Parts: sequence; structure tokens; C-alpha cells
Amino acid sequence: MGIINLTPDSFYDGGKYINISNAIQKAQEMVDNKVDIIDLGAASSRPGAKLISLKEEENRLFPTLIKIRELFPNINISIDTYRYQIAEQAIKYGANIINDIYVKKDEKQMFNVIKKYNTHYILMHMLGEPMTMQNNIQYNCFNQEIIDFFTKKIKLLRKDGFEKIIIDPGFGFGKTLNQNYELINMIPELKKFSYPILAGISRKSMISKGLNVNTTDSLIGTVAANTICLIKGADIIRVHDIKAGKETIDMVNLVKNNATQTKS
Repeated sequence: MGIINLTPDSFYDGGKYINISNAIQKAQEMVDNKVDIIDLGAASSRPGAKLISLKEEENRLFPTLIKIRELFPNINISIDTYRYQIAEQAIKYGANIINDIYVKKDEKQMFNVIKKYNTHYILMHMLGEPMTMQNNIQYNCFNQEIIDFFTKKIKLLRKDGFEKIIIDPGFGFGKTLNQNYELINMIPELKKFSYPILAGISRKSMISKGLNVNTTDSLIGTVAANTICLIKGADIIRVHDIKAGKETIDMVNLVKNNATQTKS
């Protein structure tokens, strides 16, 4: 999954793709590097990001979404939004997946939308709210609360037979530095839900702070962490750097395939 942030304030590439032509150029580069999913977001979800209006999110997102769908009719497009109104219109414009970081915001309406259109839904765990999620991180039992969250929400989603669920543990969303690493170790446990697991760790502070490097120098750490996630069972990696991401997947698959052949 390749990230295109149509925002001025995203933590890594804010401002680069506000212009439609820049976003289209980035999408073309991703397609050339065999991206599987393009994830478009028009409202920054970084800690402390300013809340924007529904209208502003629409104005940033829809012109680019429409153009990318027109130019790349066969590519999967994911929309990073927690607003059900945006989700529904995006689906009508050709989006295949809704990537919801803030499930408790208008949960009933969002669930109704994705069930209505039978659209793939990324269910992500976040403690608190986007503006304050990193201010007061407290869990009684971290692992159990993560499992309980997904158990409860998946039950609600499956109530009407909906099964197009993708699980995102929510790296960096209301987690301490060490809890993010613990989440990676939880991937095998999350696989027991029998839904695809998405790892969204690309260039996040869990990489730069963990290695004591600048965000611009965090690609090697991102590749290493994504490799571990894939080995532990992640099915999708959400990345800024598609070529590096695809090569990470290819290398892990080469090792896995060779292990299978050796056993046989």
C-alpha cells in the first residue's frame, strides 16, 4: 500500500502532493513500481494535527481521487478517512477500500456505509482521539485491550454478514515507543482473527526515535521493521517508498518459498 498524503501537515511528506499534478506523478511512480493499493488521505492524522472541515477534506480529496481512478482504472484505491460522508462519496467515485483510523467517530454510520456498498474496511485501533492520542497513554493490560477492541468491533461488523475486514493494530496511535514494538510481536495473535493484517509503520517516530535518526533517514529502519512484520504474518505494508517496500516483500517471499521447498 502506497501513501499519498494530500495534506500540508502530514509528518513526513506534508505539502508535497497538494497539487493534483504532483499527486498524479506520485501515483504513476507507484504504479510503475507495482504498487497494489494507493492510499489517499486528505486530513492529517499525526498527533496534534489540526482538525479540518468536511468541506476542506472533500476539496482536497475528490479531484485527485477522480483523476487517479480515471488514469489507473485497475488499481485498488484506499481512502484514509474517518468521516462516513467522505467514505460514501469516495466509494461512489471508485474507491475500493476505506481506511478508518478513528473507528469510534460516527461508528454506526460508517459501518452502515461499508456494509451498504460491501467495501473493504480497514479497522484500526487507536487509544483516545487524534488530537490527544499521545498525551496520556494508559492501559490496564495493553495486549488484552487490543484484543478486546478487535473482538468487539469485528463482532459488530460481522453481525450482518460483513467479512471484508482488514486489521490495523494502529502503530503510533495512542501507543508508547515500546508498545509499538510489542504490537509487532502481537501480529501472530492478531492473525487468529483470520483477517488480513496491515502494518503501517513507514517512517514513523517508532523508527526514528528507536534508532535515534531523523525521519528523512528512517528508510533502512522502516525496511527492517517491515521485514519483521511480514515474517510474523503481516499481509499488507503501508509505505511511503514503494520500490523499497516491494523489494522487502519480494525478499521475504523468496526466503519463505525456499523454506517450503526445503521441507518438501
